[in-house]
Amino acid sequence: MQSLAFLALAACGTSPGQSSGQQASSDRPFTVSEVTRFDSPWAMDFLPGSGVRTTNLALVTEKGGRLWLLDTATGRKQQVSGVPSVHVAGQGGLGDVVAHPGFAGNQRIYLSYVEPGPNGTSGAVIGYGRLILGQGEPRIEEFKIIWRQSPKVAGNGHFSHRITFAPDGTMFISSGERQKFDPAQDQNSDLGKIIHMTDEGQRIGGHHYTMGHRNVLGLSFAPDGRLWASEMGPQGGDEVNLILPGRNYGWPRVSYGSHYGGADIPNNHKSRGFEEPKVWWNPSVSPGALMIYTGDLFPQWKGDALIGALSGQAFIRVDIDGDRARKADQWDMGERIRAVDQGAGGEVYLLEDGPGGRLLKLTPTRR
Repeated sequence: MQSLAFLALAACGTSPGQSSGQQASSDRPFTVSEVTRFDSPWAMDFLPGSGVRTTNLALVTEKGGRLWLLDTATGRKQQVSGVPSVHVAGQGGLGDVVAHPGFAGNQRIYLSYVEPGPNGTSGAVIGYGRLILGQGEPRIEEFKIIWRQSPKVAGNGHFSHRITFAPDGTMFISSGERQKFDPAQDQNSDLGKIIHMTDEGQRIGGHHYTMGHRNVLGLSFAPDGRLWASEMGPQGGDEVNLILPGRNYGWPRVSYGSHYGGADIPNNHKSRGFEEPKVWWNPSVSPGALMIYTGDLFPQWKGDALIGALSGQAFIRVDIDGDRARKADQWDMGERIRAVDQGAGGEVYLLEDGPGGRLLKLTPTRR
């Protein structure tokens, strides 16, 4: 592995609205090394062993439709067969990959992707299958679709389709508003929502868990059971939100950003009955992923949100304390960061976006 050197920047704030005042950091706590490269990777998930995250094996999706089994210790990767056909256009293609918490016993993995619909429409899909290992080339068998984004609409953006498991084994998924705005406030549409379901796809607790979302690309549980999300705003107004049942997060009625072209959007969330973001950015950083760190290798990050920024080309830490959050660190990575994950030993992995996107491994800097 080849060590990489990057300029480190830290962005600190004491309130959600503070987005300026960046300063050079004299303390870069990690060393970066390259593991391997992919063609427009989108997501990554380590395979649990008999305990929690006890293997070096991970799955990596590429937007174009390929799924890889990767040994992060050696960089060796094998293409996984049996992946369903995906519709690739704009932001659409193969998306998230998540192993079932009981993977060691059921070998089940979940995929999100985009499928075509009638008359030029498309929509996100989530399904699962059994990952067969140790019997020739890795493959998926018995794939079953458990959710389809409804309605299917024209356009190739804001699918979201992020998947995470709750501590009780149920699932949460994000469904973007597909750049259609108003459906995010429509109770009869899946667009612009977060949905709670069983691992077989049955909805829990009503139609939607939350509403009023634009494009949630990060979704992760903290050790205390709280659910956190990162969401792309319009022109400015990217957010980190604490996801609470039944709440409305306001899009497109309110935002700390503005419409493309400069048209203003009201930002008075509370007075209009909408949930206030815990952290927001203006100008945008374009958060492409969010992970809550639980390892011991970086003890100063434990319980915090680690975010990959696309337009911001950064690795960001947001300090979380219970139901509160504040900006902490922002390191310039020189490339768009699509995904963030945690390895078996507490190391952090970043996936760069686009053709030739590198998988980078972060370990503590030796003093």
